[in-house]
Parts: sequence; structure tokens; C-alpha cells
Amino acid sequence: MLTNKVFMKKTKRGNILKIVREHYLRDDIWCGSAACQKCPPDENAVLLEEAPESVSDRFAFPHYLLLDTNIVLYQMDLLEESAIQNVIILHTVLDEVKHRSAVIYKRLRAILSNPERKFYTFVNEHHKDTYVERMPGESANDRNDRMIRTATEWYEKHLHQDKGRKTRVRIVLLSDDADNRAKATELGLNTCSAAEYMKAAKEKFAHLLDKISQRDTVCESKDPLFPSHLTLMQIHEGIKSGRLMQGGFIASRENYLEGYVRVESIEKAVLIQGRMNLNRAVDGDVVAIEMLPESEWKAPSDVVLVDEQNDPGDMVEPDPTFSVKPQAEREPTAKVVGIIKRKWRQYCGILIPSHIPGSTRHIFVPAERKIPRIRIETRQAATLLSQRIIVAIDQWPRHSRYPQGHFVRALGPIGSKETENEVILLEHDVPHNRFSEDVLACLPQLPWVITGEDLKRRVDLRDITICSVDPPGCTDIDDALHARRLPNGNIEVGVHIADVSHFIRPGTALDREAGSRATTVYLVDKRIDMVPELLSSNLCSLRGGEERFAFSCIWELDDRANIKHTKYHKSVIKSKNALTYEEAQIIIDDKTQTNEVATSLRMLNGLAKILKKRRTENGALVLASPEIRFHVDSETHDPIDVKAKQLLDTNSMVEEFMLLANVSVAEKIEQEFPECAMLRRHPCPPQANYEPLVKAAQHQGFEIVTTSGKELATSLDNAVKPDNPYFNTMLRILATRCMMQAVYFISGTLQRDEFFHYGLAAPIYTHFTSPIRRYADIIVHRLLAACIGADSTYPELLDKKINSNLCNNLNYRNRMAQYAGRASVALHTHLFFRKRSEDEQAYILFIRKNALQILVPKYGFEGTIYVTGRNNEEIKTGVRFVYDEEQLTQRCGSVVFRAFDPVVVRLSLDSTNVQHEKLVFELVEPYIEGFSVKSDGPEPEAAKRKGDQKPAKAKKSKKAT
Repeated sequence: MLTNKVFMKKTKRGNILKIVREHYLRDDIWCGSAACQKCPPDENAVLLEEAPESVSDRFAFPHYLLLDTNIVLYQMDLLEESAIQNVIILHTVLDEVKHRSAVIYKRLRAILSNPERKFYTFVNEHHKDTYVERMPGESANDRNDRMIRTATEWYEKHLHQDKGRKTRVRIVLLSDDADNRAKATELGLNTCSAAEYMKAAKEKFAHLLDKISQRDTVCESKDPLFPSHLTLMQIHEGIKSGRLMQGGFIASRENYLEGYVRVESIEKAVLIQGRMNLNRAVDGDVVAIEMLPESEWKAPSDVVLVDEQNDPGDMVEPDPTFSVKPQAEREPTAKVVGIIKRKWRQYCGILIPSHIPGSTRHIFVPAERKIPRIRIETRQAATLLSQRIIVAIDQWPRHSRYPQGHFVRALGPIGSKETENEVILLEHDVPHNRFSEDVLACLPQLPWVITGEDLKRRVDLRDITICSVDPPGCTDIDDALHARRLPNGNIEVGVHIADVSHFIRPGTALDREAGSRATTVYLVDKRIDMVPELLSSNLCSLRGGEERFAFSCIWELDDRANIKHTKYHKSVIKSKNALTYEEAQIIIDDKTQTNEVATSLRMLNGLAKILKKRRTENGALVLASPEIRFHVDSETHDPIDVKAKQLLDTNSMVEEFMLLANVSVAEKIEQEFPECAMLRRHPCPPQANYEPLVKAAQHQGFEIVTTSGKELATSLDNAVKPDNPYFNTMLRILATRCMMQAVYFISGTLQRDEFFHYGLAAPIYTHFTSPIRRYADIIVHRLLAACIGADSTYPELLDKKINSNLCNNLNYRNRMAQYAGRASVALHTHLFFRKRSEDEQAYILFIRKNALQILVPKYGFEGTIYVTGRNNEEIKTGVRFVYDEEQLTQRCGSVVFRAFDPVVVRLSLDSTNVQHEKLVFELVEPYIEGFSVKSDGPEPEAAKRKGDQKPAKAKKSKKAT
């Protein structure tokens, strides 16, 4: 049977085209049920003849579930439970889900592909008895609902009646749309909502009720706590008139009653302060804001404020009084008036036990401090209190202090390293599932060898003395170097990069997976590879003594490191040695070693120093970040020692030539492909970003000039205190935090002067040197290969829009990988300090109104010493701290604390509450009676004013047995 679909389409010129498409209808589409007496028998029937025991007593008879679109969109956590079986998914529903949520669609496809789940897709759009035309004035959504009801009615008749014989299987339409359910009931169909279905769950399935989305539960009897949000139409009109602005909301980590909104047209993020002004915005949401009158502008709070109440109920107490700052220090302040797009996801965290015995309502505390607490209902609290769990937000109604959500699943015991690692990966959206069979099928077969045909297409560099220099234990070696003197007296220097693009061809499953993952993620005790291990640690890794494919960038330099000539080619190399930074440094320093490797390394090191000096003179910044390295037990993988990373000349040597290669390749691909080269830029920070750095330096008697990168670099070089050797490093750490994120972009999307990399003072830059662990480098390899005729282009490689979207994913994944790495360090710090305490040299990084923020150089991490309680009361009896807002000091008696002052602190882990295990910082010196803890060594002298004495040398306590 044939019917026509008619569409009207408006062209770019304004003409109207009538498009008629033929739509074929059939009467022989299989229903998928083994219980059917009408369709031809099929041994591969998906739906069982006798439906197994239902999870619910809502309908006593055996039945199949037929799902409405909203059930799939909002109840996927329930549908993924293995107990939910024998389910019919209409093509109408599948198509609508595909267009409304790519994430949910992918999860649904995973269920449909699992034969054990018994989910069947019925192509109702092409069955003559289930297809319906759209009626005049009917919305697409209403027509889809009618299609679903029609298919439900057809299935009920098709299975229930056949030649006078009744089968035992019925159909139940599951829908969270009240209107759709009402119309289905009028047709005599069996229907209910997901909540109604699961509230009647049998005892052994009762826990599944926890997974029901709470998005439609409302409480009209409660008074609203928050202002109502504007509708999308009102927001659109407000933005169009200029009364409203939109931007991404960023919640504060240090104060849960504060956040910012980045508006494209405003240089500095707009401050949002106070619960009513935040108006239920959650970190990551796209929101509409209305600027407050200038008389109501505020200054960012200098209080560290954490929501620590157990369960205050649905009430909102007045916001704490924020300090009133001079008008000059206040910032543009706004209030959130509407939500344009929610960016909710699933969150990891813990449950707080309810103070009402037997209650099913509980508060969930997310691991991410920027996310508000979430109210959920669960009947498994006794079990879940000791577990890390995952929760999803369903809604945040006006009457509720916290958003409402539902339990998704448990991860494992709190404090278990395996569980906490999983939390880190999930919280930072790191793809870490095993590679699929489709991806693994793209890998070369072993044994893999380089053939004579391969050598004909590449430059043979196996005889050159090439070696790699990497951190200890590195197995994904993607770069190697060589240097040799040429007959004309110049030096040939080569950077050889693993040719990963040879193995990852465009459009394959392996390529798509690598593009999605975007980067390798390095945790303290494990690595989440971007590509399968066969490539990352074997065939692409430039291991010593093994022949490998490479992409080589080779320069001819004079003795002053000036480039005379540059060439690029695909090559075959054989690294003479895979060295660590320490091993390479020993070879360079040992003058008795004169072999080719030692000679090459010394030439490279000498040229690198010239290159670095030239970069810094041009304004490149030398910044700092507190980095530490854990030594872990080879069997348990628990940390047994920790220390700050030591940087050697060889670290800088490798870095300089990687930077030089990246700049050279950027120039080449941008010259050849000016519209579609993948580059990396580092935007110049707004001057407002530097305020914390400038103020901190001013209080120490130094002026930091930030009008250009060169002036900033010079100012930092000059800010040195002979009596505090760590002072300059701390300034550079603060400077790092003022910086913008470096990002990938496509050359044709920005003006040439926007390509600049601020931190490196480079006019143009890209990533070419790490294709094993960065997908951006693979794209750059493909572009460079096309430039030199070593490979051909393909349409997607030269598509600006596709690659701009790819850049967005690369930037997001890279940012999340950085955060995951830091979280892993924090986790292992906790593990290291279990049953242990140490007194260590530290420095004050920031003075807050209620706290001192401390940096411990040895371990490279920060902590907080609170000096007042929640309401600015004395934290310990008889001890009173006075905060000077002008001078940014805290005074207790004769002891004055300023930023960058040296102190001694005791580090220990507070495990008294398994739910809130945390690293505790306590002051040892200067000693304040009733506040400081006593040193493990001799009784400390009474603390003197800053500068009169340095803190006593830190002493370590013995490890607890």
C-alpha cells in the first residue's frame, strides 16, 4: 500500500517548494511475539510467549510493556534494570528520542542490542493498521501520542484475539503523560504511569521504586521559597530588548551562596550573590540574568562558606551578612530570572541519614562542591549510607530548598580506592569503558612488521642516533629526539613523533572512539588510554631498540639556535635508548661519557637553553603549579611516599624542542590550509583576572605590571624575597590561576591576531607532538601529511563546522582530564595520611575573613585553617581572631598573619565520620595558646611577629602502627 507525505520547504531565496515523498505501508510486519498466532512463526522471537513474572502487581495478568516517549526520556535509569523485560519500543518513539536526546538514544540502543533484555522495536510507521496521518491543526507531538495509542490498541487486539482463541499476554501502555493516559483509558486500554506501576512492585523488586524520576511530583500546599522563572518566550523578548542577558552559570567552590555568569559581551563574569538571586541555578546551566541597580552591586565574599546542615527541611533562612566593601571594590551584580538550558547530569556522592527514624526522604551530598545537595527518596538507606552512590536531578520546584532527584546506582564502599577512582572518572565525565569489539577490529594483526613496501614510502632514519626522554615508567612514548653536527658546521635537530595516524584511519570505529575520548587521562595509579593498549604501549610507542613509524620534523640550526631550514617527512626510526629525565641528566653531566647519545643530548641541551632564553625575552611566561609525585607500592598500589616533583634541565630540553616543533607545524598547516587548520591559542586574560595577584604582591611591597606578558614576566622575575625562597614560586602559582584556559580552534573561525598564545608568546601554535594521548595531534598529523603529499585529505578534515564542534569536545575533555588528575592526587593524599600525621613547613596563600588558606610546598597541596565559626564566633574558647579587610591580615593577640607568611602546620586525616573523611590542617607555629597544637619536638617558643623568626624546622611524627 502506498501513501504520500507532503512537506512545504522554504528555500534560501524565499521560494516555497512542495515536496512529496512516497510512504510505503505493509501488512506483513512481524509483531515480534512468540505468543502470536497470526504472524508467521519465527524461532528468533524477541518477546516471550509466556511473559515472565511481572515486577508489578498493578496488573495481575501476564503482559508486555509498550512505552511512551516520555518514559524513555525520563525513566531510563529504571529501564536499564535487567528486571524490566518484554518491552515494545515503537519506531515512532525511537525516532522522537533520537531527535530529542542523543545520550538517551544511545542508552536505548544499547538495551535494544542486548538479546537478554527482550526489547523489541516495532516499525509502526510502516504498518497499514498502525500508521495514522496528521490531522489538520494537530501538533506533531499530539500525532505521535495518537500513533502510540493506535499501536497499543492494535497490539492488544492482535495478540488477544485469534480465531476465537484468547492468548494470555496483554499490553500495558506505560506513560507519564496524564492526557495520553486519559485518552488511552477511553479506548479501553491498560495504562498507568511509571510511578504507579512501580509503587505496586513486588517485594523483591521494591528497590526499583527508588529509580523513578520525580519530575512530575509537585506540592501545591507548600509556600514557594524562590522567585518563579520566566518562560522561554519572556526570556527571548527580554534578551531582544536588552533588559536581560544570557550566559553560563559557574558556581563557587568556596561559597555555596555565590556564583558567576559569563556573558559574551562583558569582559568580566557577572557576580551572583545570595540564595534568592541564584534562584535554583546549578553549575553549568545556561541562565538568563537581570542586572541589579548599581546601588545593589556587591563584592565577592571573602568567607569560605560550606552548606553543612544535616536536613533543614524546606525552609530558607536569611543569607549570612556579607561584608560591605567600598564602592570601588564592588562588581556588576545580577540575579537569575530564568533557565534557558539545564546541564544536569548524574552526580556521585553520599547520603546523609535522616533524623526521622524510618523516613524514606534523605539528603544526598554530591562529591563536587559546586553542586547543591539533592533530596531523594529511597528505601535502601541502611545499605546505602556506607556506599558511594549516583543520583540524578529530576526537578527543582519553587517550594523546595534543594533540587529533587532519584537514586541511580551504588558504586561501592566509601573510602575504597576502587570506588573513589570510579567516582573521579564519573564526576569528570571520563569515558573509561573497555574498547568495543568494533574498535578492536580496527587494530593490526600481530605479529606486525615493517615491510619493504613501507620503507619505499618513508625516509629511513634507522641509522641516526635517536633517543627518547620521558618520566619514569612511561610506556606511551610518543616523541624522540636527535642532534648531529653537519659538514657545514650547523646542527641537524630532529623531533620524531609516533605516526599514530598511520594506524587510525578517518571514519573508522577506532577513529570515532579516539575522537570522542579526545585525550588520555592520567590518574596517580592508572591511565585511561585514548587508544587501545596495542597502539599506545606497543606499536606506536617509540621504545628503545625497536623499529617504529614516525612523523619527523627536522631543522638545520646554527650554533645560536636560528632555524636555517625545515623539512617534514614520514619516516622509520629505531630509537637507540628510552631514557628517563634523570638518566639523561646523568649522561649530560658525566663528562667522561662521549658516545653518540651523550654528544647528541649535550647539543640538544645547549640549544634548548638558548631557545628558552629567547622565548622568555620575547615575553613567554614561566609559571608554576604545585605538582607532586607519589611512590606507590608495587602490589597494593597504595602510596608509600610523596614529594614535590623536581624539574631538571632535561625536562626543559624536551619541552623546548616540542614547543619548537609545534610552532613550526602550526605555521606550515596554516599556510597550506588557512581556513581549516587546527590550532591552539591562549587568550590574554582580562586585567580584572590579575587583581588577586596584584593585591597580594602589593601587600608584600612589590608591583606586578600586567599590561603585557613581557612586563608580567619581568615583574615576576623581580619579585624576590631573600628571607623567603618560596615567595616567588607562590606568586607564580597565583599568576597561573589568573590565566585563561588554552583552547583548540579552527583557523578560519577567528582573525589572525586572535591566534596568539599568551603564555608562550607565540603568534601561532598547535599540538603535533603527542598523538598517542591527544586526538588534536592526530588531526594535525593528517593536515601536515596532506601538506607534504604523504596522505590525501577527506571532506570532514576540511569542514570548518565539523572541526569546530570537534574542538569543543577536545577542549571539554582536556579540561575534565586535568580536573580528574587533580582529584586523583587529592584521593591519594588522603590514602597517604591514613593513620599518619606530619608537621610540615607551609605558607599562607590567602587570608580569608574566617580562614587561612595554606600551601604545603613538600606535597604541593592546599588546605584551610578556620579561625572563626559559622557566625564569626570564636572557634575555640578564649581565642579571638581579628580580620583587617584593608591590610588583608588576621590578628590573634600579638601574632599577625599575612599572605605568604611561613608557618608550620600539622597534617592528619579526620576519619571520625566515614561520610566526610577529610585532610585536616592545624597550626603548629607560630604557637597560639588554646588554638595551635603542640609540636612533636621541643615546646615551641611563644609566637613572635612575622619576620622576627622563621618557623622551626618541621618534624615528622612516627607512622602510627
